[in-house]
Amino acid sequence: MKKQSKIDAIFKRKVTDDVRVQTSQPSNLVSQEVQLEYSPEKNAAFCLPCYLFGKHYGARNDGKNAFPELGFSNWKKVNNGVNYAFVCHEGSIPNSPHNLCMKSCDDLMAQSKHIDKVLDRHSDETIANNRLRLKTSIDAIRWLTFQACAFRGDDESPGSLNRRNFIELIKLLASCNQNVNNVVLENAPGNAQYISPGVQKDILHIFARKVRATIREEIGDSKFCIIIDEARDESKRGQMSVILRFVDKHGCVQERFFDLIHVSDTCSLTLKTEISSVLSRHNLDVQNLRGQGYDGASNMRGEWNGLQALFLKDCPFAYYIHCLAHRLQLALVSAAKEVCYVHQFFSKLTLIVNVVTDSPKRHDQLRVAQANNVANLIADDQLVTGSGLNQIGTLQRAGDTR
Repeated sequence: MKKQSKIDAIFKRKVTDDVRVQTSQPSNLVSQEVQLEYSPEKNAAFCLPCYLFGKHYGARNDGKNAFPELGFSNWKKVNNGVNYAFVCHEGSIPNSPHNLCMKSCDDLMAQSKHIDKVLDRHSDETIANNRLRLKTSIDAIRWLTFQACAFRGDDESPGSLNRRNFIELIKLLASCNQNVNNVVLENAPGNAQYISPGVQKDILHIFARKVRATIREEIGDSKFCIIIDEARDESKRGQMSVILRFVDKHGCVQERFFDLIHVSDTCSLTLKTEISSVLSRHNLDVQNLRGQGYDGASNMRGEWNGLQALFLKDCPFAYYIHCLAHRLQLALVSAAKEVCYVHQFFSKLTLIVNVVTDSPKRHDQLRVAQANNVANLIADDQLVTGSGLNQIGTLQRAGDTR
């Protein structure tokens, strides 16, 4: 204890303003420039920064610089004039080993500047920007879907004057909010713009699943009916629409479009397999089926092998009703054929289509006439030019439904 008190007295009396020693704890002597740690066991003082980082900067353990590993214990030479131990240890140049160690120690203690913290902050900012960018795309898709608007066009390049509904709506949202403008379209990373057709389809599929889940929850364990129709889309693929009709908890009759299924053929067994798959996938029991609504085609209303007969075998209460919309269409077609002028119009229209399409020469003449007409309209600024626009098509035959 007597020796320890003597050491403390020397520190208090001899350390100048360059080395300010805190003596509240004799074993932890902290300087403004030299962070000293005292070891009672070795009766030596160590420089903590040099102890930690001295090997990286070539700190020596000679008499003037014994702080890194061996420690300073030559107490008789603490106050040795120009060879003052602590001042000599600090060094007179900014890049002395001690100053470099001090800088490394400060960097270690500044945790907010550590590379993992910087990466975390960068990652948090990237996540926030990605979420805002994705939310903007979701809002645009939700609005276009609710309004039944087309999403894409034939020219969505940055140089286009009209990039079609989806991109133009994104631009509108960006013009109303600077935060959105900073992260979408040209300001977004090339691999995370969230505006590609694939992203749009993924978001639409999520919307569809949520809508179907809501409809399923609305039906619950109630009885329901199905309304089925099949048609070809623009790509000539057979698509079957599934509509559910039920009574909700408020006692109101509801009709909900539920799904659209691609079918390879229209035979009754194929249609039943696809419909049953949709019902089972959403836990809709066929035994709760109380009605079937189809058109009058033989594959649908056939008494023995039609679609309605197959479902009647599974549930005898699933009564078949000839769809009233199809019955109305048949009545209108029959009534229209009884009107002389309407009958003559469609007869002559069919004759014109046959005359033109059966002759390659007349078909080429029609295409030339169409091309000249389009060129004149473009010259008069009545048509907009662009990739995929103003295509020369062929005549379509008239049908009962068109």
